[in-house]
Amino acid sequence: MDLQVISRDGEPEYAVLPWAQYQALLQAAGVSHPQNTSSTAQPADSTVSASAELPSLDQLGALREAKGLALGQLARTVGISPSYLELIENGTRQPDAAILRSLAWELGVPGWRGEP
Repeated sequence: MDLQVISRDGEPEYAVLPWAQYQALLQAAGVSHPQNTSSTAQPADSTVSASAELPSLDQLGALREAKGLALGQLARTVGISPSYLELIENGTRQPDAAILRSLAWELGVPGWRGEP
């Protein structure tokens, strides 16, 4: 996860992360439409398909962390080794469709966008 922590007086005060990862965290938390806090908000585009709102596979680690699941815990639940899940999360391996379905189910994601 690309995360920047901003501290004040030695204590973390803000966390800054890429928009796509923020959206994945919101989706994992079950928040459907967050309030837009940006003054430069772009208007909603009705031509964007519903699948564009789904997280991509490269957000798997962020989704897992947002659900509070340890890597080993999710791997065991899905039926794969923690080392294999780590390879999937870092993009070294592409899981088959059955593993993708299991990961989506456990993380509460309706499906995945097309992988790279």
